[in-house]
Amino acid sequence: MKLLHLDSSILGDNSVSRTLSSAVVERLRSAAPQIDVTYRDLVADPIGHLTGRYLAGQNSDVQHDQALQEDLALGGRVLEEFLVADTVVIGVALYNFTVASQLKAWIDRILVAGKTFRYGPNGAEGLAGGKRVVLAVSRGGFYGEGTPHQSFEHAETYMRTVLGFIGITDPEVIVAEGIAIGPDQRQASIAKALTEIAELKVA
Repeated sequence: MKLLHLDSSILGDNSVSRTLSSAVVERLRSAAPQIDVTYRDLVADPIGHLTGRYLAGQNSDVQHDQALQEDLALGGRVLEEFLVADTVVIGVALYNFTVASQLKAWIDRILVAGKTFRYGPNGAEGLAGGKRVVLAVSRGGFYGEGTPHQSFEHAETYMRTVLGFIGITDPEVIVAEGIAIGPDQRQASIAKALTEIAELKVA
C-alpha cells in the first residue's frame, strides 16, 4: 500500500491543516505500519506554476533547455506519485476563499489528459477512480452548510470538483473552521476534527 501525503499551508507549525493531515496519516499508519508514505510539502518545495512552454514540451521530442527539462521531470514525478498512490491525504487551507496557489500548482500537474482523465463521445471521463482521498481542511471563518458565507467557500468545493473530474467522487473531508475567531473556538474546532480523524476507517 502506498500513501501520498501533501501539505499546502504557508503557516508552518501554526497550521491547523498540517496538524490535521498529519493526524490522518498517523491514524492510517496505526493499522498499517508498513504503509509506504511519500510526503510532499508544497510550500517548502514548491512546484512552479503551469506554463505554455511546459504544456508544449510535454508533446514535443525537441531538445529542451535545462530549466524546462527539469520542470518536465518534476511534473512527471509529481504525476507518478499520485498515480501509484492507493491513498492520498491532502492538507487544504482556505485562503481568500480558495486553495493556496501552491496546491493549485500541484493540481495542474496531475490533471493530465490521457493519464487521469480523457475526453470521449460522452465528454470527460475520470481515470483515477479507486483511490482513497482524505481532505484535511481548515477555515478561519465559518463557511459550512447553512452559514451566511457558505457561497464564499471555494476550497473544499473546488477540491471535490477536481477530484470528481478525474474519477474520485467520494473524498472523505475533515473540517476545522472558525479557527481565526478566537483561541477557544480554535481549540474546539481542532478537537472536534481530531475526534473525527480518530474514527476514520483504517482498513
